[in-house]
Amino acid sequence: MKIVKALLAAGAILALTLLPTRAVTPDDTLVMASQIDDVITLDPAEVFEFSAAEMVGNSYERLIGYDLDDVSDIFGVVAESWEVSEDGKTLTFTVRQGKTFASGNELTAEDVVFSLQRALKLDLSPAFILTQFGFTADNVEEKIVQTGDYEFTFEMDQAYAPTFVLYCLTSTVASVVDKDLVLEHEVDGDLGHEWLKRNHAGSGPFAIRQWRPNEAVVMERNEHYEPEVPLARVIYQHVPESSTQRLMLEQGDIDIARDLGPEELQALEQLDGIKIQSGVKGGLYYLGLNQKNEYLSKPEVRQALKYLVDYDAIADTIMEGLAEVHQSFLPTGLLGSVEDTPFSLDVERAKELLAEAGLAEGFSITMDTRNTSDITGMGEAIQQTFAQAGIDLQLIPGDGAQTLTKYRAREHDIYIGRWGPDYQDPHTNADTFAANPDNSDDAAAKPLAWRNAWDIPELTKKTQSAILETNTEERARVYEGLQREVMDRGPFVIMFQEIEVMAMQDNVNNFIIGPSFDSNEFGEASKD
Repeated sequence: MKIVKALLAAGAILALTLLPTRAVTPDDTLVMASQIDDVITLDPAEVFEFSAAEMVGNSYERLIGYDLDDVSDIFGVVAESWEVSEDGKTLTFTVRQGKTFASGNELTAEDVVFSLQRALKLDLSPAFILTQFGFTADNVEEKIVQTGDYEFTFEMDQAYAPTFVLYCLTSTVASVVDKDLVLEHEVDGDLGHEWLKRNHAGSGPFAIRQWRPNEAVVMERNEHYEPEVPLARVIYQHVPESSTQRLMLEQGDIDIARDLGPEELQALEQLDGIKIQSGVKGGLYYLGLNQKNEYLSKPEVRQALKYLVDYDAIADTIMEGLAEVHQSFLPTGLLGSVEDTPFSLDVERAKELLAEAGLAEGFSITMDTRNTSDITGMGEAIQQTFAQAGIDLQLIPGDGAQTLTKYRAREHDIYIGRWGPDYQDPHTNADTFAANPDNSDDAAAKPLAWRNAWDIPELTKKTQSAILETNTEERARVYEGLQREVMDRGPFVIMFQEIEVMAMQDNVNNFIIGPSFDSNEFGEASKD
């Protein structure tokens, strides 16, 4: 079995030798086998994928953080404190002193302002998290302004619910980058974007030192981070096969296996020296139905497909221990989440709906599936139940980057996907499942509703109004209503909420599974 062959350490390659039967990874190095083929970029202003967001979460710091055990508890990270103006439109932040980037440069308000302005000027996928406050590339220098070495103002277009604003500043796009280092690598006014796609300029516990696409990512301890980081390095090794991950863990070639199926987990539970760790995540598994397709644009067809998934069977077999049935767009734990599960496998009801749509004989359609065991398994199960109503579903496999790129260009018929909240406020999912301000192909904002060409001006207005509601109970009621509308007529078959499970050597300590895709933390992790 091959193990990691090369580590980037102190600017040189540290070779690991092949070890006999029971290998042992270095005491100061955490090696994880994971499916990281979804990594497209490492620039926090662009990162919008699960694996890269976790890496960024452990190598950059943000203005605001929250307690992973109680997400309602918000606190400052780079921000030491903040004040809200009387009209509710301006926040004044004081930046915490004494923070240092991995480069050795001091972190000041200048870096924070540059980072926020940079994200808005680049206007890449996650920029909408900031543009929803009225910021644009043209006005951001007037609206986000440094007012002292450790102070800046954040002037919005309306008085939004303060917690909503703060939660947005916990997101990946609000990561603080090292202004001087980034601008050293600027080319043709790109604000260092091409360089930062593959490099690092953060102040988090680790620095990203190397990314070899579909092979490995190497992270090294940030010697300037406080408190001191126990591990010298963390390595993600791309291993797409869950059976291979299991074997590598058993042989000691890795410390953590991240993508195991129910059978592998059950087998590993019986072994000495291995422990299983799990945590409920905010991630949702769903089908996206492109409204550009003549069949899927019919509301009866959309409803029929919701009755052609055997939710319980998939949860009890393919996703056993890895997911639970959940059918609304807000995961359990977020304000206003709807826990109803009105859909179950009902072939006769689906046939009735297809007949109402004039498609009693069924139709043929394709579904893009990431070639991982969980997604492939779900896709094959759905293929079988669709067939019971005369729908010929053809699966198109691809790696994470391939399927995502096609989906983001809305060139799919059906896409089987996984979505995680960008921040711990209900608007994070409402704004993508229940809002689409511009359905044109060249729209600036491209939420999931846009990706599936769902044109919903009235629902978009309802969604946008919810962020101005300061009464928590009323706000929860609004989100409950939005979820029920999407469940009833939306182009989404929402199926499961994720439970993240990983197997690890029992000498690994303090690896924290957080509630969001970017909140798994290993800054305090160590090995006995």
